[in-house]
Amino acid sequence: MNLIKKSLLALAAGAALMGNALADITVGVTVSATGAAASLGIPEKNTLTLMPTTIAGMKVNYVVLDDSSDTTSAVSNTRKLITEHKVDVIIGSTTTPNSLAMIDAAAESQTPMISMAASARIVEPVDAKKKWVFKTPQNDIMMALAIVTHMAEQGVKTAAYIGFADAYGEGWYQEFAKIAPVKGITIVANERYNRNDTSVTGQVLKLLAAKPDAVLIGGSGTPAVLPQKTLKERGFAGKFYQTHGVANNDFLRVGGKDVEGTFLPSGPCWWRLSCRPVIR
Repeated sequence: MNLIKKSLLALAAGAALMGNALADITVGVTVSATGAAASLGIPEKNTLTLMPTTIAGMKVNYVVLDDSSDTTSAVSNTRKLITEHKVDVIIGSTTTPNSLAMIDAAAESQTPMISMAASARIVEPVDAKKKWVFKTPQNDIMMALAIVTHMAEQGVKTAAYIGFADAYGEGWYQEFAKIAPVKGITIVANERYNRNDTSVTGQVLKLLAAKPDAVLIGGSGTPAVLPQKTLKERGFAGKFYQTHGVANNDFLRVGGKDVEGTFLPSGPCWWRLSCRPVIR
């Protein structure tokens, strides 16, 4: 949340320069506190209690809404925060699809938006709309490079991919597919599943048929456990890789023994833009 604090400080400084030094700052927040991304959204919502209540002498008010991990609700919350609560800045949302859906509303009202989702598509390419959008996690290309480099060092020659059937999963595959051949790794299978699916048996059978040395799961939160658990049940003995979207306690709690030995990238000092991701 340190990047968010810095962004709010910059907003406060801008307001002061415009002669609004005594005005309150209203921060609108939409997070996925329920639904498929709740394992990520709940900690984000809880962290908001640690955010500053004053910045540069100005009072900061927070209006927090739950979008239930749903893109339509995320957009509705964004418009409500802008039109009804007259917020100065928006924080949210938890997931890439929700954040992408919110961009139009933020840009139309010229309201700065700070996303907590990972995909580079949220901020790139910079255009008239995305110039209003910022994000806190490292871009997926950085993390994909760390993963593929580790795979190569571990002797992986073939890899399979299974990810969310949305912008997060597709974005990760695109970056993975760019980097893998450079490191001498062949992608032998590419599958998708929905965040709220209860079975991925069909997809997993296709992955197993390709006989990869490793599998990268392009998911986030607890829904990322399902493919790994199914692969384990079906006897896959290769290496498992996950994205930085699973770096929370709920993933470990739900996955249990099925996620032991998993490799995933994380920034040792994520609040610094110069940090390099490492494999945990």
